[in-house]
Amino acid sequence: MKKFNEVKQLVASLEADADKFYNKGNSAAGTRVRKGMQDLKNLAQAIRLEVQEAKNKA
Repeated sequence: MKKFNEVKQLVASLEADADKFYNKGNSAAGTRVRKGMQDLKNLAQAIRLEVQEAKNKA
């Protein structure tokens, strides 16, 4: 559950940069959003593996 909470925090932290990129045209914010999305992808993959492992043990 710890990693799931990390996902929620990461998404919340990206909200301001997403707003700056989409609504104000700030390209540096777009770079931060892209990096954050990559981190989110990696975290989601780690959660998937963790869930699969727990499921296989049960």
